[in-house]
Amino acid sequence: MDCGAILDYPPVIKCPKCGGLVEYRVDIERLKGIDLSGEFSFWRYRPLLPEVKNVASMEEGGTPFYRAERLSKELGISALYLKDETRNPTNSFRDRAAALLVSNILDLKMKAAVCATNGNMGASLSAYCAKYGIVCHAIIPRIVDMGKLAQMLVYDAIIEEHGETVDESIERAKALVEETGWYQATPELNPLVIEAQKTIAFEVIEQFGVPDWFVVSMGSGGTAYSIWKGFKEFCEIGKIDDLPRILGVQAEGCSPIVNAYLNSDLGSEGTFTHAIGILVKNPLQMNLALKAIKDSDGMAISVSDQEIFAAEQEIARLEGIFAEPASSGTIAALKKAKTESIIKGDESVVCLITGSGLKATDILQALSKKRKSAVLGAEFSTKEKILRLLSGGDKYGYELWKDLGRIMTRSAVYQHLNELCNRGLLLSYVRDGRKYFRITDRGRRVLKALDEIKILL
Repeated sequence: MDCGAILDYPPVIKCPKCGGLVEYRVDIERLKGIDLSGEFSFWRYRPLLPEVKNVASMEEGGTPFYRAERLSKELGISALYLKDETRNPTNSFRDRAAALLVSNILDLKMKAAVCATNGNMGASLSAYCAKYGIVCHAIIPRIVDMGKLAQMLVYDAIIEEHGETVDESIERAKALVEETGWYQATPELNPLVIEAQKTIAFEVIEQFGVPDWFVVSMGSGGTAYSIWKGFKEFCEIGKIDDLPRILGVQAEGCSPIVNAYLNSDLGSEGTFTHAIGILVKNPLQMNLALKAIKDSDGMAISVSDQEIFAAEQEIARLEGIFAEPASSGTIAALKKAKTESIIKGDESVVCLITGSGLKATDILQALSKKRKSAVLGAEFSTKEKILRLLSGGDKYGYELWKDLGRIMTRSAVYQHLNELCNRGLLLSYVRDGRKYFRITDRGRRVLKALDEIKILL
């Protein structure tokens, strides 16, 4: 917290002395030599979390850790790993936070929670509140991924839209808690969220050890600090000897933390990124993120939306993981850091994949357009091939099907032929019991026009 005061448990959100956010500290001496046991899941680390009597769980944590071999070769990194948080119950890393927050809500016997969110936290909290009979109020900005909003709706959260971005939604959540006394579950305002998310680092240590670099996307900045805190605590209790360097990533369209790290005077007015999960203009946990980066001798870097979307498709194509844009920024940043010699090819790197691409609106729309274009392009290409085959002489249907390489059904070939006939590009006639097709003068003019267009391209 800002003033350095030490407060007693149970948990509070704000320091009564300075008004700053509270941060939890583990009892290092008590935890030295601790033996972690039980199932490899979030609650395996209960001794390292703030105390809760009730345990809310939907089998969160214990997420996969992959060696990204094909992506490693593509990027020239010898040891690249992905921590895949899409495998949590609602497909994001925020399920860890929701589990701890709802456990705390049950301890306090509260009936309602409020959360300002631009996506994943609202989806997670809505699900966990639904399971445990707690009313969830989600305050969302106008700009929000529709997939995440759909999750909140299906989990029966009460939705209120407030503001253009989550920054304004946070102010509304503050006011609602003061007015109603509801539980404050906004991740930027509840210190239990950082405690829950540090378990990601604990798991990576048990699954792999300590990488040279840990790459994490930043919105408000709390996730980067959570990861750093997890590694620091395991080091302090004697479970590891080394610490990673933190590479914090933001989108070029909205990069206040990167600007602060670089001492840039670029403002955040009018900023925007399609990576909505990290669209935060005034990050409340900026100082925590900067502390993690600087204390780890790390780096902050920004990448364009174009680089983010390219990385998203690269992760899917090479590793079979569909990551949301905010997560894909880690791969885009790694590529940039490697090119700029910030990260060396022989260093080990872990990239955090925070959430599923199925939640993100823009990439799904882009892929849908790409699919439609591909389908239309394939259809057009087939018709052109038929015209070119027939420009060399008349052929019957079965013969054309063989000449096309038998890559589609014969009925599909006849459908193309009938459409070309209907447009006056082909004509048909019967000879020796077979139906032949011939290109018309109009069909030849179309082929000539296509050749001229290709010269211009």
